[in-house]
Amino acid sequence: MVGTSELRRPAVLAMETVAVAACYYAAGRLGLLRELVVEGAVFTPIWPPSGVAVACLLILGIRAWAGIALGAFLVIMSLTSLRPFVLINMVGNTAAPVLAYLMLRRVGFRSDLARLRDGLSLVFLGALTAMLLSSTIGVGLLVVTDRLATDSFWPVWLAWWVGDAMGVLLVTPVLLLLHNLRSPPPLVRWKEATGLALITLALVPLATRSHVSLLFLVYPLLIWAALRFQLAGSMLCALLASVLATLSATDEVGPFAELTRIEVMVKLQAFNGTMALTALLLSAVITEQRNTRRSVERACQELAEVLEHLTAGDTPHGRPPKDPDGFPPLER
Repeated sequence: MVGTSELRRPAVLAMETVAVAACYYAAGRLGLLRELVVEGAVFTPIWPPSGVAVACLLILGIRAWAGIALGAFLVIMSLTSLRPFVLINMVGNTAAPVLAYLMLRRVGFRSDLARLRDGLSLVFLGALTAMLLSSTIGVGLLVVTDRLATDSFWPVWLAWWVGDAMGVLLVTPVLLLLHNLRSPPPLVRWKEATGLALITLALVPLATRSHVSLLFLVYPLLIWAALRFQLAGSMLCALLASVLATLSATDEVGPFAELTRIEVMVKLQAFNGTMALTALLLSAVITEQRNTRRSVERACQELAEVLEHLTAGDTPHGRPPKDPDGFPPLER
């Protein structure tokens, strides 16, 4: 038994590594389908592999780093030939999610995102802080290898950083949600969920393709989804809106028409960022309040049961109650 167990552990680790690498590579190829050009450098407005990497680390633990490194190497090799800077770029793309994981573990992050502190930790530690590492290494490497002018460092760095952060904000919560999903919602909720989905599928394409500025129509849908379906509804709605907005931005249609490349990037990432923050934090607040209310109701119910037992125990079974003076009542 011991020998079989010892042989099974490396096999399971190898399978997990290959699975993580495959998911990372698939997310990378998906992200590369849509690109924007800033200061001559090509970047993706949303980089899904960063969200996949952070989610894999939170689900599997630190051992997922090998799969992330392998996946990052495969993505880079699909774009260029093997050179020394490829390994440095791979290190940056691996170190940033690992840093996010370590910081989230340090503050007691819970993957169900049922507390406001978990949502804030994912935003400010997992996305905005940790992704500084990958963007700084990646863009710094472009400058050092003379593939990017020094005066273009900050615009490209900002685009790279925001793209990685958007991947964490939009993809990681959805993957954690799927991992923690235990049972489908009650049948009664499916009617409302279907209505919300149909309205979203009708309004979001209109908002992201119309020449009139209608992007604000997405926010009432996010609020409705967060109030009624918490994280599941709000993040799926935000992910759909972000994907469609990215398609419109890269096609330069709708609200992104007749804008410069910098203006397209700023408008798109401002929309994606505020939308992801609204969906994530609002659903976390609502979930935390509902959990607190359930805890209070459960405590009140337990207190009522205790008082009921105590009241029933004041009168011993088989003995008549005493009068106020402490004597049993006279028999008549």
